[in-house]
Amino acid sequence: MSELTVRAEKLDAADELAPLRSRFVLDEVVYLDGNSLGALPANVPARIEDVVRRQWGELRIRSWDESGWWTAPERIGDRIAPLVGAAPGQIVVGDSTSVNVFKALVAAVRMADPARDEILVDATTFPTDGYIAESAARMTGRGLRPVTPAEVPSALSDRTAAVLLNHVDYRSGRLHDLPSLTAAIHASGALAVWDLCHSAGALPVGLDEHGVDLAVGCTYKYLNGGPGSPAYLYVRRDLQDRFDSPLPGWNSHAEPFGMSQSYAPAPGALRGRVGTPDILSMLALEAALEIWDDVSVAAVRAKSLALTDFFLECVTAYTEPGRITSVTPDAHEERGSQIALRCPDAGDVMKQLIDRGVVGDFRNPDVLRFGFSPLYVSFAETERAARALGEVLG
Repeated sequence: MSELTVRAEKLDAADELAPLRSRFVLDEVVYLDGNSLGALPANVPARIEDVVRRQWGELRIRSWDESGWWTAPERIGDRIAPLVGAAPGQIVVGDSTSVNVFKALVAAVRMADPARDEILVDATTFPTDGYIAESAARMTGRGLRPVTPAEVPSALSDRTAAVLLNHVDYRSGRLHDLPSLTAAIHASGALAVWDLCHSAGALPVGLDEHGVDLAVGCTYKYLNGGPGSPAYLYVRRDLQDRFDSPLPGWNSHAEPFGMSQSYAPAPGALRGRVGTPDILSMLALEAALEIWDDVSVAAVRAKSLALTDFFLECVTAYTEPGRITSVTPDAHEERGSQIALRCPDAGDVMKQLIDRGVVGDFRNPDVLRFGFSPLYVSFAETERAARALGEVLG
């Protein structure tokens, strides 16, 4: 037994989050792709069966009231709120991340000074955010300028209406400085819109503390809500009366059953709703979020950093020097909860790893991504993954 294997056992024995692993449906596979799709929480199947058989099958339309279907978007939003550092009443759940990016960015521009004619967008963003930003710019008559997060402070001006940024880079795992970038954006008079897809559930965000204006995020990664689970939209409380959604649906009307031909927005975060909530996936998400009831985000972050540190140490020990390079920053304050490694034959390497029972993913042209979900990934699995990588690279 190697020294690293022994250390992994000791680290797992001391891990306060280790008992949570039993609350997920897992097997012998080392699953390091929770940054794409989180594992299935064990309580979800029974909850969905109840939703389908009793709430839908027996109560039918009565469940909108008796089973709380109608209030699910804001109720589940309040469950997500403490995980991203927000007080209740500021998050609504529903629609996809893409749709919520569109709502947030257009609303931000509408709240900005009309003389501000430019939107800044993260040049390294996940492609959809870029597509949405380009469409939002056309729709609002603004110019669009892609810049890297590091370039944002120097790119800001009195022309900037809003800035759309990713908290963690989906490809490299780099964590961007949300507090200082938000402060710089505000100092310029613009609004900050943050995409939290790769940070919520993995590290502290501090939306209220840092005065973020609007934020969006998915729930199927570190929040384990399931494939296609609904996204969420955060609107800071003091901006809610000014939030002018580009998608004013009947669900966000002040009197949704009044069936008025004119639109009057509901108060508060409810303005972020659009159409009928997707109840099956939404209630699966609600069940999944119960795992967080007794979990500290600070403890999750501490374990995330310990896992990624240990993985990098093991990779260094098990692979030939120069065979691969990490594109994820070493500094903790610049690292999310994934490690991205570059090697020329990354696609084939990942296929071989999956054949050996280690699941990560591959991003063109040459990046291996390994996502560490602290609620269920162990140090023993981390060591095993690095050892398998060393064997594949030969």
